[in-house]
Amino acid sequence: MASPYTPEFRAKVSQEYLDGGSYPSLAEKYNIGKTTLQQWVAKYKIYGIAAFVKPPGNASYSSDFKKMCVDAVLSGKGSVDDVVAKYNISSREVLRRWIMRYNANRELKDYSPKREVYMAGAGRKTAIRERREIAAYCLEHNRDYKGTADIYKVSCSQVYSWVKKYDANGGEGLMDKRGHHKADEEVDEPERLRRENLRLKRQLEEKDMVVELLKKVKEYERM
Repeated sequence: MASPYTPEFRAKVSQEYLDGGSYPSLAEKYNIGKTTLQQWVAKYKIYGIAAFVKPPGNASYSSDFKKMCVDAVLSGKGSVDDVVAKYNISSREVLRRWIMRYNANRELKDYSPKREVYMAGAGRKTAIRERREIAAYCLEHNRDYKGTADIYKVSCSQVYSWVKKYDANGGEGLMDKRGHHKADEEVDEPERLRRENLRLKRQLEEKDMVVELLKKVKEYERM
């Protein structure tokens, strides 16, 4: 459902708050909910009026982007409102649905009404040198996925995926190995042992993640 408020109006009200207004007075003046005003202001602080200018149709979100946002909330990096503002998600209800779906062990799928990926520039080809540079830049700037994506003209989900691979395997993890992966029986003994070690490591990490997730679910249910 389209908002009855224009981008200009929302920017104007947000600026009134930043100029010294209060949420109660503005809520009464414009007959708008306090929570709605808080969300407007949070986004306006980061993006300006651009936060309220939406392209035609529904927003598109990749599965990696959804997981990144859910993880930010469940790991305590920010509240629902913080993450909604930081990544300019359409509403807190959208993020809460992702969290509920994740906590129910249901898959977070790509969503794109026009079969487009999230954010302009997504899907463009990149060389390994550029992927390393992007991952390094993001890590050096407090894992600012959105800001990094804007600077390098790639998608937020691409940046998240490259940083995740860089964390796990360093620069080598960013190599494009599609079509070049050999089966275990085709490699030598040291490589087989290395792969087995990685598999065991991932299994242990997954078990730890399950334990941690159960804790987070219990915490979230008490919210």
